[in-house]
Amino acid sequence: MSPLSLPLAASAPAETPPHTGGLLLLIDGTAGLLTVAAIGIALLLFLIIKTRLQPFVALLAVSIAVGLMAGLSVTELFGTVQRSDAVSTIESGMGGILGHVAIIIGLGTMLGAILEVSGGAEVLASRLLNLFGEKRAPLAMGLTGLIFGIPVFFDVGIFVLAPIVYAAAKRSGKSILLYCLPLLAGLSMTHAFLPPHPGPVAAAGLLHVQLGWVILMGVVCGIPAVLAAWAFSGWIGRRIFVAVPQDMVEAADEAKQAVINEQRAAGVEPQEKPVPLATVLGIIGTPLLLILAATFSSIALDPSTTRSVIEFFGHPFVALTIALLLAYYLLGIRRGWSRKSLETVSTSSLKPVGNILLVVGAGGVFGAVLKASGVAQALSDTFNDVGLPVIVLSYLISVVLRVAQGSATVAIVTTAGIVAPLLTGGDHSQPFVALVIMAISAGSIFASHVNDGGFWIVAKYFGISERDTLKTWTVLESVLSVAGFVVAAVLSLFV
Repeated sequence: MSPLSLPLAASAPAETPPHTGGLLLLIDGTAGLLTVAAIGIALLLFLIIKTRLQPFVALLAVSIAVGLMAGLSVTELFGTVQRSDAVSTIESGMGGILGHVAIIIGLGTMLGAILEVSGGAEVLASRLLNLFGEKRAPLAMGLTGLIFGIPVFFDVGIFVLAPIVYAAAKRSGKSILLYCLPLLAGLSMTHAFLPPHPGPVAAAGLLHVQLGWVILMGVVCGIPAVLAAWAFSGWIGRRIFVAVPQDMVEAADEAKQAVINEQRAAGVEPQEKPVPLATVLGIIGTPLLLILAATFSSIALDPSTTRSVIEFFGHPFVALTIALLLAYYLLGIRRGWSRKSLETVSTSSLKPVGNILLVVGAGGVFGAVLKASGVAQALSDTFNDVGLPVIVLSYLISVVLRVAQGSATVAIVTTAGIVAPLLTGGDHSQPFVALVIMAISAGSIFASHVNDGGFWIVAKYFGISERDTLKTWTVLESVLSVAGFVVAAVLSLFV
């Protein structure tokens, strides 16, 4: 019997932990814990939406409030200096998730920066445009976003690739939507569904899934989703004309010159010869192939020296380190970069990552508090009674949180914390839990609108009015979301 065709298997309701020392325990039993959960989520949305509080601070404050209201003692929440054996829920929640996520995100970010500054993105886009020709230039842009989106963040991909979109649209005289929307679809799909991006990596850590399964299910669910988004892009791009924004073209030229100046200041002389396309594809594909090989070796091979070697090189930490060292040599040192230049580019790329890691860590704290206080179990029991499959619940919760507060990362880490108890009690396989992560990730990109920073980046960089951005970008994200979820739900019938 499939996990989608039947309601979740009923589990024996666990007794609420007899916490003592809580400051604000509202009501005893499941009803009180559900009230605490409702208040906590409402408070989180209020702090982020209305007061514009930074999501990390909001998640941390709500985690503390939920813990106290649910009956956790101050010692359980924070530990004490005197009692060295006291377990701090906040510290274990933060450390538990960041111990897995921080290294992957850090290595992936530095890899993306080297590919970006070396000109790898421009080479990839130019070669694909030449290969497919002017008539299929939208497809070339889509493939560029899909491939280059694997190692770089969504907004970085836009900043780097926007000038190529301007050039293609200006040359054809057609709406810029025909070129930017396929690109955006590729960037958004990889950002939502594939490691080393923060959302899927954080969910994998919270739900204890091997990254190899997340990569595999991300590709299987993401490719049909992005194909649906590309079909929508071609349809809407022929119906709404948006001219190339000349001010952004000029700004892009200035930005490109600024990058060249920065390279020269760091001791890197820009190369006349472009980076070989095979080198770019090899560097991007290396960690993915190593991680997938390690995942399947644990299934196909008996314990042996060969399996141990494959699993060593396929561990995400090792695989990404290998890819980064390859990028350092092939795109940097071999092309005349100094070691100081490599250090400068790598260090500067990590500056925007701090906020992401803190939000992910605070999401881990929120999940740990829900579990320790009994709120997560109360939610699990209630969702079991509703009778919806866990994969559907995961998607719906993620959609609600995404639409309400705008951040995909917040939606993913919060949803993962809420649904984790639904997966720990049952006999769920790694592939199935990876599909649940795909459902959560799909929900986290639904209906990007004015409370999402990505909405304004898209509108600004491609000169689209707010009204047309809602008609195009917002719908594009919804198509990606629904299509990705449908594929994940259907696959869960057979896993």
